[in-house]
Order: sequence, then C-alpha cells, then structure tokens
Amino acid sequence: MQLTSYDFRGLISRRFLDNFLPIPASCRFQLAQQLPNFTLSDASGNAHQLTDYRGQPIVLAFTRIFSAKQYCPLCYPHILALRTAHQQFIGLGAKLLLITSTPASQSQIIQRELALEMPLLVDPSCQSFRLYGTGQALGAPLPAQFVLDAEGKLRFQHLFSFAHTNATPERLLWAIRNL
Repeated sequence: MQLTSYDFRGLISRRFLDNFLPIPASCRFQLAQQLPNFTLSDASGNAHQLTDYRGQPIVLAFTRIFSAKQYCPLCYPHILALRTAHQQFIGLGAKLLLITSTPASQSQIIQRELALEMPLLVDPSCQSFRLYGTGQALGAPLPAQFVLDAEGKLRFQHLFSFAHTNATPERLLWAIRNL
C-alpha cells in the first residue's frame, strides 16, 4: 500500500492565522445596489479595477484556495467548472473575475497549472473578501459569487453555506441572461 504524500508548504501563514476563526458570510448589499470598487493585481502583477469593467456584465467569483498545492475540496471542482464555462461567459459579453487570497507567487502556479484563461486576482490581505462579506473559516476566506450588470449594480449574489457552497456556472450564466 502506497501512502499519498501531501504538500503543506505555504499553508500556515499570516493569512491562514488571520482567517482561522469562523466568521459567517453576511449579506451586505441589496439587489440593484452599486457595489464598492476595488483594485487588485492579477497573478502576473497587472492591476484590475472593478470600475474598468463597466459597460459589460461582471461575475466576481471569490474562491477558497489555501495554497498552490492545497485547494478547498468544495471550491476546486467549482474553479474547474468555471474554467470549462469561461467561453460561455464571454459569449454573453460578460467578464469573469476569479479572486483568491493566495499570494501572487502561489497564484501564478495556480493560474498556470489549472490553465485559467480568466484573470486570477490576488488579495492576500483579504480586504476585498471582507468588503464583500464573504466570511472566513479554518485559514481562508469563504467563497462567494456576485453578478453585476453593466453599470456595476448587484443583480445576483451567492454566499457560502454548507447546503449550497458555490453558485454553479449554469446559475451564474442564468443570472447574466436575465439582467
């Protein structure tokens, strides 16, 4: 019998400790409310400001990744499903932004190894996660998804619960089609 080897390097960090205690997700925004702007760099260091994407629908997919080698077992399949559906989002004229709390060096590995075509925005301080009320537990912010219309107003939100961990790509595409 061969034992599986796990790579826990990069898992225990300041970010892990800051996000260890559970804080439930909180619904901070009303439908049709203008969502707050933020600026984050992608894994390559390019700055992305939320307001730069006005004029098109936007999907913000806050995801839970512990390190470049340790994914949340609930979020990893969701990331892969979003990757598979990425061209459908583009076909609807929407921009899909994936947001992670892993540092840039780990995010570059994730971007490359998962062959992500959508921007992987990096927020190791977790400020955007807190701003959007995603919650946190066991070392990382919780996942959440938001759909914004072309004016940056909230049209759909999904916050983590154990019953419904992530909004499926089909549900997010439905929200875009019904803006």
